Amino acid sequence: MSATLPVTSPYDGSEIGSVPATDAAGVDRAVRAAAMALADAPLAQAERAAILDEAARRLRAEEDRVARTIAAEAAKPLKTARIEAQRAVSTFTFAATACRTLAGEMVPIEASDVGKGKVAFTLRVPIGVVGGISPFNFPLNLVAHKVAPAIAAGCPIVLKPASQTPLSALALRDLLYECGLPEPWFQVVCGKASEVGNALVDHPGVAMITFTGSAEVGWSIRARAPKKKVGLELGNNAPVVIEPDADWATAAKKISVAGFSHAGQSCISTQRIYVHGAVEDDFLGALVPEVEALVVGDPMDENTDVSSLISRADRDRVRSWVDEAVEQGAEVVCGGKVEGSLLWPTVLRNASPDMKVCREEVFGPVVAVQAYADFHDALRLANDTTYGLQAAVFTSDLGNALAAARTLDFGGVLVNEVPTWRADQMPYGGVRDSGNTREGPAYAVREMTETRLVVIQP
Repeated sequence: MSATLPVTSPYDGSEIGSVPATDAAGVDRAVRAAAMALADAPLAQAERAAILDEAARRLRAEEDRVARTIAAEAAKPLKTARIEAQRAVSTFTFAATACRTLAGEMVPIEASDVGKGKVAFTLRVPIGVVGGISPFNFPLNLVAHKVAPAIAAGCPIVLKPASQTPLSALALRDLLYECGLPEPWFQVVCGKASEVGNALVDHPGVAMITFTGSAEVGWSIRARAPKKKVGLELGNNAPVVIEPDADWATAAKKISVAGFSHAGQSCISTQRIYVHGAVEDDFLGALVPEVEALVVGDPMDENTDVSSLISRADRDRVRSWVDEAVEQGAEVVCGGKVEGSLLWPTVLRNASPDMKVCREEVFGPVVAVQAYADFHDALRLANDTTYGLQAAVFTSDLGNALAAARTLDFGGVLVNEVPTWRADQMPYGGVRDSGNTREGPAYAVREMTETRLVVIQP
């Protein structure tokens, strides 16, 4: 009998399923099958686009079932899981468009004397077999952001999902098979990162690794695979700056969701809040009631806004960071309570840059508020981090908005919107410790293809 791995609920610890366990030999078989499929039976552009379109249609039709799988394995509240399912539809839709529009370009070869009489153009060709490694926090849509562009680019993909949340990836695999995707083109390998993940990274048949997860692991993969293309989408401690001329009430309402959705387990979860001292009390007066009104509990309850962190160890880590911040002078304005697997949404006041809740990525339901007096000083504080994924500023001053866009050293700068906002077609990615690539189907497809020059002498 083949070995299996149990999948348990982060909320109550119950077993909700099991998945086949893979080892290094299984990874080798999967990569070899993928390489053979690419060499012997490549899929035409129109075929790939049709499969992606059909996947989007089926995901839309099966939204509730898909959302329930996400909620069960990730403890993501149903209302939030449904949004993830809807976003996956969007990801596949835009991937189909990227597939249909994927093309090279003419090269003006006769612009030089040596090119006289020649014709030159480029082709976009698949980079090869893609190895994907996805995290637990978006077990469907972050898988989709790897799989859909790979298919669009004409690349087979072997994916290792997070061990805590493999069910959504397997369900997506089966759905794609039903849409006509040949099995070697998308294979899921489940197992320990130390064996399965390393085997995928090290395999000579894998041309590109696309990884979403922690900075420590991501950059170690990059160092370990110097001859592969390695795309990294990593962590962040997303800052937002709120000016006194801004609509701070709207900012508070948005942050009450953006700081605590999926218990803050998003790499662009709003974490550091820099609010002008003139409106700090008013802002907190608007934010705290919104946060206290969030319903905390069972992810399968339609009313729940915030549920468990992915593990009790993570719950304890985040709570210890809150306690440490309080010891260093921060004040818990609301939240901080622990009950079972749950940590209540927490707002800290009087935070300072040296606290872990500001310096590191919390990846939990905590926001840290700090007052400032000068806008440019606030931008400096926002930049005082090794991360650089997304940042935001709320202001009605166009000059300040443009100053923020030019000054904030992040992959994305949002004005009058939280840094947690994302549309699946936009170029999404970071700088510094936050990564080295841009996701969004049109951008990921380019990463997964290579330019081939063709020169013809008639």
